[in-house]
Amino acid sequence: MKPAAIIFAALMLASSVATADEKEVPPGPAPAKRYTGLSVFANAGAIWADNATANFYSGRPENANTINRVLHSNTYGQQIWQRLVSHGQISPSAISNYNQLQVVEYANMYYRISYQIGMGIRNDYASGFGWLLRFDLARLNALGAFNLSSTNGTGILTNNHQYIRCGIAGREDRINIDFAILKTVPLTYTTDLEIDLGLNLNNCKVKDNVMEIDGAKYSILDVWDGQSPDVGISSYEYINQGGIGYGVFISAFIGYQMPSVGAIRLGYTCYHSKTVLQGYTAMGWHHTLGIRFEMNNFSFFNIK
Repeated sequence: MKPAAIIFAALMLASSVATADEKEVPPGPAPAKRYTGLSVFANAGAIWADNATANFYSGRPENANTINRVLHSNTYGQQIWQRLVSHGQISPSAISNYNQLQVVEYANMYYRISYQIGMGIRNDYASGFGWLLRFDLARLNALGAFNLSSTNGTGILTNNHQYIRCGIAGREDRINIDFAILKTVPLTYTTDLEIDLGLNLNNCKVKDNVMEIDGAKYSILDVWDGQSPDVGISSYEYINQGGIGYGVFISAFIGYQMPSVGAIRLGYTCYHSKTVLQGYTAMGWHHTLGIRFEMNNFSFFNIK
């Protein structure tokens, strides 16, 4: 048999086998069509902020807001001293006036896990690449505790009643503006993987800085232009003690496509960015976990 005839026969046999195999496999659902074009989205999640700037709220003497400015003022110091005496926290014989109250240990502050919400727009292309622009707001709370000396210790080898434990806290709003280039890769007929690489611009706005002594709260936010809030010293309009920072981020999202509606995505973002508070500027790692709701059907706006 000639070689040409053998090759022809083999091709015919392979073709018949392939045809038989195609008939045996039931047709499955067609892959979802990749959406291209503009979408709007809303997102919400949790944020773990880096603690590098948290000590801004600790009330240390070098900070913008200090414990001693309030503790040793005629306006508030006398109230604090009288409260501690009346509740048996200090003895007038040991500490005869508020000027003798001393901070013996300042707080090491940390940010609590908090929430982050936002919205934005994105544009997808047939290649799977795209871009997004996102605006987020996070409200962060910093917590800690410091010790006041009561000089009222009992016993030679014990610290019992020697210190008064006091809480201190701060609150800030952090606004993030993110721009990213993204790539989506289909995983199944309805799911995909999205990777984002982007730039971050952030702005911190200090809202509160409060200490709690023996159950009473006192604001240490400086509204006295660095002066002690004594009688005759008026307050001034508070000027924000935060600033603008910048950085980069990377995100990974698993998305579920809803044809003709949009998508729901769950994901993680890691920021490496600079945050700025008065006297505290640091590059840090910030982490978010969140959910994003995307909409690409604008029919209810009568857009055609």
